[in-house]
Amino acid sequence: MTYIIIAVLLLAAELIYFRIADKFNIIDKPNERSSHSTIVLRGGGVIFTIGMLVWVGLQGVHGDWGVVMDYLPFLIGLLIIAGVSFIDDVHSLPDSVRLVAQFVSMGLMFWNLGLFSVESLGLSVESQWQSLVLMALIVIVALIVFVGATNIINFMDGINGITAGYALAVLLPLFLLNNKEGGEPFILNSLLGVAILSVLVFCIFNFRPKGKAKCFAGDVGSIGIAFIMLFAIGKLIVQTGDLSYLVLLMIYGVDGVLTICHRIMLHENLGEAHRKHAYQLMANELKMSHVKVSLLYMVLQLVVSLGVIYLIPNTVAAHWIYFVATAIVLALAYIVFKKKYYHLHEEYLASLKK
Repeated sequence: MTYIIIAVLLLAAELIYFRIADKFNIIDKPNERSSHSTIVLRGGGVIFTIGMLVWVGLQGVHGDWGVVMDYLPFLIGLLIIAGVSFIDDVHSLPDSVRLVAQFVSMGLMFWNLGLFSVESLGLSVESQWQSLVLMALIVIVALIVFVGATNIINFMDGINGITAGYALAVLLPLFLLNNKEGGEPFILNSLLGVAILSVLVFCIFNFRPKGKAKCFAGDVGSIGIAFIMLFAIGKLIVQTGDLSYLVLLMIYGVDGVLTICHRIMLHENLGEAHRKHAYQLMANELKMSHVKVSLLYMVLQLVVSLGVIYLIPNTVAAHWIYFVATAIVLALAYIVFKKKYYHLHEEYLASLKK
């Protein structure tokens, strides 16, 4: 009953946001780089952050304010990164402002994860100086990986349903891992549960065929849900000491990283909008349904994630072998796909110059 009430509250909040977005003209107009052709409300993904605020209210109703305090740095970081992203959805901000907000928010997340504590990281070296240096290296690498992953998730938000579908493909395996028999929970089930509910509510208005979406996630949505997913994955990695759990983001990682490499090879400005991701070729040049492409990415990630949960021995070595093997297979599939169909995108670019 509690989760039904939360779902109703989130649905009402989304509908109220639509009225606000319509009144203040918060819309997404299509351009030559877009995969949509009609004007759509932008920023519907604000529901993901609202969901976390509702979760705070849920803890308050139960009198569990100590839990809220335990997660406070994460929540503040989410409000900062989502708030700046929402402002950017309404009025474009300089890249420097967005990056500063992302690094500050990630710093707060890392504080919550215990990455600034030698004891929490379990570092055991001979001197305190060496411990501090090692901790600094871990934080720097984590910042690069997490900020990079956040922006890749944002870049992948280009067609109806892909952000919501992929978020479910990440959050559901995390929920299963958190409740796996013989395992130890790494995060509160209620937080994951509310996050999943907020994504399902967003799906009602976005997981639709091309031209039928009521709203887009916007940067506030794609970056907000990225922050939530990365926090949960970070909690899992810190508890297990197993970095290979980044396999839970494998499909986006392969598409995002290899597309960046492709654009570097083409000497393109990485800050400019483009339509070179594999999913964009499917939706635009191959004319595949947005729903089908989004489901493909969702199912592929679920298969990869469920494989590591139920098929692979629960050892760090086995996880890394699975991670590397999966990355190689998906990278080869990406390259073959691009070699076969990228010429269609080149023809599209040539038509724009005429």
